[in-house]
Amino acid sequence: MNPSDPSPSTSRPERGPIPRLGLYGGSFDPLHLGHLLVSQAALEELALDRLFFIPAAQSPFKPGSRPASDAARLRMLRRSLAGQPRIEVHPGELGRGGISYSIDTVREFRARWPEACLFWLIGADHVPTLPQWRDADTLAAEVTFVVIPRPGQPETSLPAPWRLRHLQGWPLGVSSSEIRDRIRRGLPHAHLVPSGAAGVIASEGLYLGPT
Repeated sequence: MNPSDPSPSTSRPERGPIPRLGLYGGSFDPLHLGHLLVSQAALEELALDRLFFIPAAQSPFKPGSRPASDAARLRMLRRSLAGQPRIEVHPGELGRGGISYSIDTVREFRARWPEACLFWLIGADHVPTLPQWRDADTLAAEVTFVVIPRPGQPETSLPAPWRLRHLQGWPLGVSSSEIRDRIRRGLPHAHLVPSGAAGVIASEGLYLGPT
């Protein structure tokens, strides 16, 4: 053996490419086509290896709003996203219960993928509140926040150490609250939600009652 060659006991194994993981949190109440357009744009523009839809148990921004059950929201997600190889549904926040804080989910993913590049998808309207999120300094160090645009809104920014990127593709001016309102009013909505979610909404009579 050449003395300059590393011995088997001291050589370091080759590492694979660093995984690029997207974390897409939200109520998804209901999941709609805007969410799917965002996921496709994120996969392409960020070159993600995997994208995780993470339904919140209870959003700290919407303490009094949870029209559909956790189980119904999971069914909508799983039926609508089935068969997409790089997209998964991660029910970790539902399993923890209570208020869903992003830092707890980030720590969970960091423990599983210590070297991964983590990208957290966030609506543009939430960007100004980021410095008030729980353990904001840790969040700023651990993830890049990917801002989801809304039609007609200018790009938002935050100073360092926050790292922001803006999605460019396919903003859609529709929200889950608008879809729930259409369902209550008996207006058409099937063209705004994927077929899997539409089936769950119809079979379980979701969003027909008062807010």
